[in-house]
Amino acid sequence: MKHGKKYVDSCKAIDSTKFYDSTEALELVCKNAKAKFDETIEVHIRLGVDSRHADQQVRGAVVLPNGTGKQVRVCVFCKEDKYEAAKAAGAEFVGGQDLVDKIMKENWMDFDVVVASPDMMGLVGRLGRVLGPRGLMPNPKAGTVTPDVAKAVTEAKAGKIEYRLDKTNIIHCPIGKASFGAEKLDVNLSTLLEAVVKAKPAAAKGTYLKSCTVTSTMGPGVPVATAKYGV
Repeated sequence: MKHGKKYVDSCKAIDSTKFYDSTEALELVCKNAKAKFDETIEVHIRLGVDSRHADQQVRGAVVLPNGTGKQVRVCVFCKEDKYEAAKAAGAEFVGGQDLVDKIMKENWMDFDVVVASPDMMGLVGRLGRVLGPRGLMPNPKAGTVTPDVAKAVTEAKAGKIEYRLDKTNIIHCPIGKASFGAEKLDVNLSTLLEAVVKAKPAAAKGTYLKSCTVTSTMGPGVPVATAKYGV
């Protein structure tokens, strides 16, 4: 794959054999975010687990202190007595069967997060084939299946992100925008890594945090030292 001049120049500023302190790594990433838009900063965490085993799954959610920099549209499935609370918390769409029909019949997907009260999961379950592949299916571990839908909406708007392993045992997550600067991004990164470490499965053996890389949308990855997290 051929890369552009900006990408090649950015690579020259990074020592690929070195593991950078998180703040230094994020300063490099922000400096190399040279696109004409505010690039998203992402982290890729490789874990020493095997996601094929149920007892080695790593999944959860965490609220990033400085948010993600993204406007999140929230869709809530709940009973009518919770409509007003969900709307007051900032949900763009609130409903029940009407929303299910809209998604099924019109292939409507104008939302980024789905929240559901437990008593609605029988209904929402019908959307599994549509929401599941997009990573939008509500889940208790992610805090998106909850009796307190208003709180879930507030957290989603405040910068709550879900983390989960892919088939190659890597977690991919956004931690903010280049415009945040290294300091705010570092706080978000530390919050995420601490949550991932806390979620370490009892069945995991050996080194848990295998590697951690931060990157911008268009830039090269920068390796981050993880020794301070102790796993």
